[in-house]
Amino acid sequence: MTTAASDLGRAAPAFGGRRMLNKVPEITAYFWIIKILCTTVGESFADYVNETRGYGLTKTTLLFSAALLVALAAQFSLRRYVAPVYWVTVVLISVVGTLLTDNLTDAHDVPLWISTTVFTVALVAVFGVWWLRERTLSIHAIVTTPREGFYWLTVLVTFALGTAAGDWTLDLTGWGPGPSVILPAALIVAVLIAWRLGAGPVLSFWIAFILTRPLGANIGDFLSSDHHDGGLGLGTAGTSFVFLAAILGTVAYLTIRRPDVIETAHAAA
Repeated sequence: MTTAASDLGRAAPAFGGRRMLNKVPEITAYFWIIKILCTTVGESFADYVNETRGYGLTKTTLLFSAALLVALAAQFSLRRYVAPVYWVTVVLISVVGTLLTDNLTDAHDVPLWISTTVFTVALVAVFGVWWLRERTLSIHAIVTTPREGFYWLTVLVTFALGTAAGDWTLDLTGWGPGPSVILPAALIVAVLIAWRLGAGPVLSFWIAFILTRPLGANIGDFLSSDHHDGGLGLGTAGTSFVFLAAILGTVAYLTIRRPDVIETAHAAA
């Protein structure tokens, strides 16, 4: 699933800004594989540090927020997409997005339907401002610092929204770790079919992007939950390290072979 080539024709920034090669990867199968791996890590690693290691929600949030700021500083300093820096940032932003919702739910007793509503409104607002300023939401056009800022803000909100909506759905349905994987997976397949039938590529991309969050989180719950809860019993540590190793291996391949680098001619269009 990728954005249409016609979006590249609207890539010229509406306002001034440092021009760069595209700062995000091409949307290939590798993108979706690592994205789901990152969302699983976001769920399991946050739980591991918060609960298993006993850091607590506040300390865990501060720790990963500081790490995310360092990663974002490195990402923004680059002039092109660099796979290791980009995906480290995604992993950390997935953890922080998860913790945003967890803080509202666990520390402040905010109902999940309210969190879902708030993050939905926030996402619409970010998209609205992004569109009004840049006249494109295509990820093939992340070639200025303002656009990159909108992109990462959107990613953060989608992780928080996906966490809230996914947890709310589980509360409503009462599904266990195994069956809970089916709904987001089916919805992603539906989006893929709609895109193949002519649905807008940019809208399809962002809907699928949001849905990968509950999918990855539910996969993480399924793998880490005890057997008597319907899971595989790997624990949060085992799940986190297995998926981190998978991310590391995939990113190493992308760094060497570069199949996800958008062509220079397209990036500069």
